[in-house]
Amino acid sequence: MSGHSKWNNIKNRKGAMDAKKGKVFSEIGKLIRIAVKEGASDDPASNPRLRLILDKARAANMPKDNIQRALDKGMGRGAEGRVVQEILYEAFGPGGVALIIETVTDNPNKMSSEIKFALSRNGGSLSGPNAAQFLFTKENIDGSLQFIPNMILPLSEEDAQALESLVDAIKEVEDVEAVYTTAG
Repeated sequence: MSGHSKWNNIKNRKGAMDAKKGKVFSEIGKLIRIAVKEGASDDPASNPRLRLILDKARAANMPKDNIQRALDKGMGRGAEGRVVQEILYEAFGPGGVALIIETVTDNPNKMSSEIKFALSRNGGSLSGPNAAQFLFTKENIDGSLQFIPNMILPLSEEDAQALESLVDAIKEVEDVEAVYTTAG
């Protein structure tokens, strides 16, 4: 009967379910922060988009603490009175693809180490300021600033898969808002 521990089965099942919930909660948290920023209000009565996202959060059984944290970050209030900052990170990924990573955080030191960790584990490297930004043009699309690549870089199938896993790893970091690439 080796390998048939009931606790081990429960632990594995619960771990998988918790990972799925965490991913859903972080996605909803990002949507809440974006809705608060664009609506300039954390009041659901005056921000219809926020109201819809809060309904979605309640349907997913998202804890009130997580919702409140996302609302505070969207309004620029951080934990324990810290100031929330928008930080752009520039990096290069597989095949020489340039990346711009947009974050909103109240702890820049923690954020930079999380970004560096995600990049190093997935074949990317953090670059210095303005090393990759010149490859993009900032455009106002639907009321938000987005980075549009000036030149598209074609990738091999292998590099494209590696880039996809890199972008997924970066997006799993809680305070990452958006990732822009020059990949084709």
